Amino acid sequence: MAGQETGERIGALLDELAQQAGPEARDTADELVRCLMEFYGEGLARTVRLLRSAPDGADPLAVLTADELVSDLLILHDLHPEDTATRVGRALDKVRPYLGSHAGDVEVAGLDLEAADGPTLRLRLRGSCDGCPSSTQTVRWTIEEAVARIAPEVEHIEVEGMAEESPQPALLQILPHRPDDAPGDPAPSPEPADPARWYTLGPRALPLGERATGVTEVAGRTLLLVRLPGQLYAYRDRCPVCAASLAPAALDGELLRCAGCAAEFDAHRAGRGDRGHLEPVPLLEEDGSVRVALPGELLGAGP
Repeated sequence: MAGQETGERIGALLDELAQQAGPEARDTADELVRCLMEFYGEGLARTVRLLRSAPDGADPLAVLTADELVSDLLILHDLHPEDTATRVGRALDKVRPYLGSHAGDVEVAGLDLEAADGPTLRLRLRGSCDGCPSSTQTVRWTIEEAVARIAPEVEHIEVEGMAEESPQPALLQILPHRPDDAPGDPAPSPEPADPARWYTLGPRALPLGERATGVTEVAGRTLLLVRLPGQLYAYRDRCPVCAASLAPAALDGELLRCAGCAAEFDAHRAGRGDRGHLEPVPLLEEDGSVRVALPGELLGAGP
């Protein structure tokens, strides 16, 4: 069907809807069409920009699939060159360095694209969060974000936690969400209480050097960033022992020492310490971009 014929057909259907369901339904349908037009229009515009600016000899498909929105459109129409399992594997590879400080590693236990409730991914954590609820939640949000960005067709994720303290694995139910920069208003989705919101950090917010710390403000909350060789970590800027800011804390190897009470925390191992546990913040670092997630309870908490 040609473009003009498609437009005429859409107009006729909208008129028919208005006659059958009334003007309010017509207004809703008009808004839906506008959102779809904006979504696909942005996708086409990005496609043209990416292909025009691609270096000589670059693989066009590789250039297009590197863009999240264009990649999502290709997935939507079953045109993506990589299957779901391959993209899930890439998503997990991106988070493995970060998960190493919380749960050791993660592996795919199963992928059912024909599940009755929608495509379902089952993951198994290897290692231990040492029973820390904040570490478990951090792992949950980080996996959720990574998979949703690269394999958005996965509707449900079950994560089997292999915590040392519990002889029975715990299942975490995860629902992915649409990319933050996709045009149009997001459709409501079933989110757990106090869902995390992801924010991109600018270059000036990041600590300089291989072993350095710094604090930054994100949505009114103060976060401590710790840069160790090959990895960046984020924590709430609050000592769990004396409640002081960790901005002046000393970094000795991988140990962070509070300037107020001298309590020490392992920055590489999710902020663990003999006298308390830092509150980790989910962080993803990829392609030169750094994003952190703030849960609803942290957004509403004090600094």
